[in-house]
Amino acid sequence: MHPRIEDYALIGDHQTAALVSRYGSVDWLCLPRFDSASCFAALLGEEENGHWRIAPKGAGACTRRAYRRDSLILDTEWDTPEGSVRLTDLMPQRDRAPDLVRVIECLDGRVTMRGTLRLRFDHGSIVPWMRRADGHRVAVAGPDAVWLRSEPEVRTWGEDRATHSEFTMERGEKVAFVLTWHPSHEPRPRLVDPHDALEHSLADWRAWAARCRYEGPHRDAVVRSLITLKALTYAPTGGIVAAPTTSLPEELGGVRNWDYRHCWLRDSTLTLGALLAAGYQEEAEAWRDWLLRAVAGDPAELQIMYGLAGERRLPENELPWLRGFADSVPVRVGNDAVRQLQLDVYGEVIDSLSLARSSGLPTKPPMWRVQQALMDFLRSAWRRPDEGLWEIRGPRRHFTHSKVMTWVAADRAVRALENDPELDGDLDGWRAMREEVRREVCERGYDPARNTFTQSYGSRELDASLLLIPQLGFLPPDDPRVVGTVDAIRAELGHDGLLRRYSSDGAAVDGLPGQEGAFVVCSFWLADALHLTGRTEEARELFERLVGLTNDVGLLAEEYDPVAGRQLGNFPQAFSHIGLVGTAFTLFGEDGTGGGPGDGTGDGRRGRETGGGDGRG
Repeated sequence: MHPRIEDYALIGDHQTAALVSRYGSVDWLCLPRFDSASCFAALLGEEENGHWRIAPKGAGACTRRAYRRDSLILDTEWDTPEGSVRLTDLMPQRDRAPDLVRVIECLDGRVTMRGTLRLRFDHGSIVPWMRRADGHRVAVAGPDAVWLRSEPEVRTWGEDRATHSEFTMERGEKVAFVLTWHPSHEPRPRLVDPHDALEHSLADWRAWAARCRYEGPHRDAVVRSLITLKALTYAPTGGIVAAPTTSLPEELGGVRNWDYRHCWLRDSTLTLGALLAAGYQEEAEAWRDWLLRAVAGDPAELQIMYGLAGERRLPENELPWLRGFADSVPVRVGNDAVRQLQLDVYGEVIDSLSLARSSGLPTKPPMWRVQQALMDFLRSAWRRPDEGLWEIRGPRRHFTHSKVMTWVAADRAVRALENDPELDGDLDGWRAMREEVRREVCERGYDPARNTFTQSYGSRELDASLLLIPQLGFLPPDDPRVVGTVDAIRAELGHDGLLRRYSSDGAAVDGLPGQEGAFVVCSFWLADALHLTGRTEEARELFERLVGLTNDVGLLAEEYDPVAGRQLGNFPQAFSHIGLVGTAFTLFGEDGTGGGPGDGTGDGRRGRETGGGDGRG
């Protein structure tokens, strides 16, 4: 079995998540949090590195699978010569301990099932001690303890150091397994009833999904994307991880393998906008509050990403005992990009807090003070080169997008003072900064010979982030420079109709060998930009194609290889699903007819008017 990235489906409990393959195998699960060490790591190694498979004896990939409507409960079914069975996987919202519930039902005939459980703590490197206790199995090693509650009989160990079960089911029979984690020094937590957990989880998910106020085309895809974003939310703090995985490759067999189990500030405004547009104010407020806590402190020490609770130290290490997905090494945990300077995040934070205020979220006392402090730092820092939003691991440059986002910071701060004279701030100074940044970007970040903005000052490279210029309100959509930039990016960064982030000659830009696939969210940005520049039919055609890139259960990775027809990168990717939701609202609005955010009357991402003068540079 060699699953592809798109062969997986996601289940989770709002604090961690698991990936389940078409073969009925849980190949990735970190406990107790998204960023904890995994106890199943076959996704990035071998079965010996930990997995849990339940399937009909001798069966391969499933016959079909699907989420139950408007939920994160996964049904996987096999039709065999002996009969048909359904495996239902879920992680119920936890009381205290995380549970993985697997329910098997025989739908027809008489089917023999086999199960193999290999627990391997610390990312597949530690084999735990397994013993019987209170009629169950418990695996212990160091700080971790996992209990297996099994309705069918299981036998422990053997030469392969695994727990096996084999049982025969007849039509109408149901059996269940429950895997429960807890700190090894604490007593065993209360065991959940798997059948009650299934019923209650289904009701909870459907009640949540019913709050979505999008009624346009592809509503199922929009709801699935929102459910995925909810599943990637760490409920105790409101932080949203970029993905629940690490080191799924951007190039099969390559080195572009990163840990995305953290919270990025670059996603903040887009996430907030998607949640608010869809009617999820509570989740939007929780994300805004996480943002305020994470960025508190010296503005000069603002990071591009933080841990689930706002942790700042995310040291990057390699796990040499894992061979990597499709032999893509190294496998990394932690992310050294946390130490980079990315000036765009200052604009993202200020824009997010501006959006929160204008959308009616309850204000918090530190909100304006945070924006003031960030603006005071940017007054001088915006002139510095940085690593840019794509976390370039090469030399620092004056990235055009970073400068545009400093303009956004000044613009939103100016607007706040203009709309609320009681706020304290340097209105004249921020206005002057806004105009200075605009002039410099239009002079140094624009190539008049090619009629396009460029990735960095003086370069010939293009960058898909430049598509956000009209959405951000930096220039109006009908500005010839905007239209020229959209056309140039489409021509030079296009990859079979989709978009790369930047030049395919990656080493020349980011200092890393190899290449990568088309970046999914950038292709959604292209659809937005086409709509804003008056090419709505083309935008909708592209949106249709992008929705078609989702796997059979509606999930998107970070990238896509249109030649091989494969998903690439960490999976599922919040940024990709945020893009799907945002573009759906841009193209079709809340009523399904268009005219929502991105209809050309606003900044395209946020639905506010274009500001800062006439936009002519």
